[in-house]
Amino acid sequence: MMCGTTDQGPGGEQEAGDTDAAFSSLLEDSVEELYEQAPCGYLSTLMDGTVAKVNATLLDWLGLSRDQVVGRLRFADLLTVGGKLYHETHFAPMLQMQGEVSGIALDLKAAGKQRLPVLVTSRVKTSDDGEPLLIRTTVFDARERRAYEQELLRGRLAAEAAHRQAETDRARLQEALAVLQRNLLPAELPKIPGLDAASYYHTASPDLLGGDFYDLFPLDAGRWAFFLGDVCGKGPQAAALTSLTRYTLRAAALHDPDPETVLRTLNTVLHERYTRGDTRYCTAIFGVLQPKGEHVSVHLASGGHPPALIQRADGTAAYLPTPGGMLIGVLPDAPFTSVHTELTRGDTLLLYTDGLTEARIGPRRDLYGEDALCAFAAAQPASGPQALVTALTGLLAGFGKGLDDDTALLALGAPAPHPTSATGEQGLT
Repeated sequence: MMCGTTDQGPGGEQEAGDTDAAFSSLLEDSVEELYEQAPCGYLSTLMDGTVAKVNATLLDWLGLSRDQVVGRLRFADLLTVGGKLYHETHFAPMLQMQGEVSGIALDLKAAGKQRLPVLVTSRVKTSDDGEPLLIRTTVFDARERRAYEQELLRGRLAAEAAHRQAETDRARLQEALAVLQRNLLPAELPKIPGLDAASYYHTASPDLLGGDFYDLFPLDAGRWAFFLGDVCGKGPQAAALTSLTRYTLRAAALHDPDPETVLRTLNTVLHERYTRGDTRYCTAIFGVLQPKGEHVSVHLASGGHPPALIQRADGTAAYLPTPGGMLIGVLPDAPFTSVHTELTRGDTLLLYTDGLTEARIGPRRDLYGEDALCAFAAAQPASGPQALVTALTGLLAGFGKGLDDDTALLALGAPAPHPTSATGEQGLT
């Protein structure tokens, strides 16, 4: 067997030539078909905008024939009024300056006067010496994109409406919570002959009901009862417990105002009410005041609450210890401790909740603490309850984010004597 090349002769050369011609024809048909049936629109325009060539895809979108477009219309004529205005003021100038503009959103005039949203990219074709010859434009159907954008817009508008409604609902909730919170506290402290009083309430969160409470009310012609405390938790359950605690203390005081007896009554009520299920408790100080001439007699008892602080007229400050007082509502027979003291002219008795002493301060977020509070009170002029509460209000504001719990203040004191007059006589209260 001999191996080698085969001489095709004249017939073989003719067959190869026919194959090349067929392939060239097929290639030309394929390119033209791709242009005409492309998924996007193609058109070429002269430099004045007159359409010189357009594919079938774009003609189908417009609902026009080739004879209606080629040589008769400019590209701008295919646009809506708004699209034509944008083309003349922005699109065409940018194309002239840059030679190419990509991804511009326009609207075509489709059959039946319908708007066809499209994205347009145009490029200027130039000659070898840089002279502009024609403009080639590609048009992408943006109906799905426009529908998607409209859906996004609808979603955004719905979200904004929901946000506005949520803000409205939140404002209403805060207003309702503020009203409820005010109802858990006295609207104002009563005026008591021979006694000054001041109070303050700091709300850590406007969205949650706090559990701090206080009150000052008459027992009889010469005695006044006061209390301040803190229930566990936040929100509606804490508000319900606060309401129950306040009214129980008031009712118990009118029946028997002895401080230890009042706290024992409250303990019984809370323990029986919350003995099953979710255990609830509170801390509280309850006391009785009786102005007597130049001084005020104080008898108070504490149930697990931070000790009361006395700022004396001589510039000193000290806590009034009540050791042994248990949390109220935890045990069926909790022990409570009472103490007696007297406030002389210029002395102030301060009751507070632990939001004050448990505030976080400094870079290490240390507890503010009772020692710091005592030192602060001693450093303030002995100018009465309102002056001390005002100073403490400024202190609380200075804690900033370190104050993350509600804080209640109640200050009571015997009025300080009036300054000595020019004649050397002391004014009367």
